[in-house]
Order: sequence, then C-alpha cells, then structure tokens
Amino acid sequence: MNPPPLDPAVADTAPDAAFLTPYDEEHLIAYLRLLDAQSDDAGWEEVARVVLHIDPELEPARAHKAWTTHLARAQWMAKSGYKHLLRGGPPN
Repeated sequence: MNPPPLDPAVADTAPDAAFLTPYDEEHLIAYLRLLDAQSDDAGWEEVARVVLHIDPELEPARAHKAWTTHLARAQWMAKSGYKHLLRGGPPN
C-alpha cells in the first residue's frame, strides 16, 4: 500500500462495503481526523468544513450526509476495517 494523500477530495458519501476499498485507502488520514474530532467533541459543521472541505452553511444537507457517512466509515475502520489493512489492502 502506498502512503495515503494528506488531504484528498471527498465524495458526498463514504463507502459502506464490508471490505476495504481503494477509496478507504485514499482517505485513511481523513478518517483519523474525523475520529480525532469526535473524541474532541468538535461540532459536525466545523468538521465538515475543516476535514471534508464542504461548507455547511452553503450545502447543509450535503455536508451533514458526508460527515455522517464518513464518520461511520471511520468508526468501521477503527473497529474492524483495519484488519483488511493488515492483510494487505482491498481484495483483488
């Protein structure tokens, strides 16, 4: 696996596959930042703006959906998705 980009663009929704996807590999740092923000009790609007680069004032529905789906994916990665990384990444 190559090092993930530091600040990639995000999709409107994160994947919900039961396995690690190339999108997940590319967004590992964003997932870590989301988990950090959650542990710091940061507001979703600030996280959407800073981590996901979506303005919640201009696009509130898109920002909230991106935040909820990416945070859920980050939580999945922390609970079980990381095992896929240990196996070498997404299935071929």
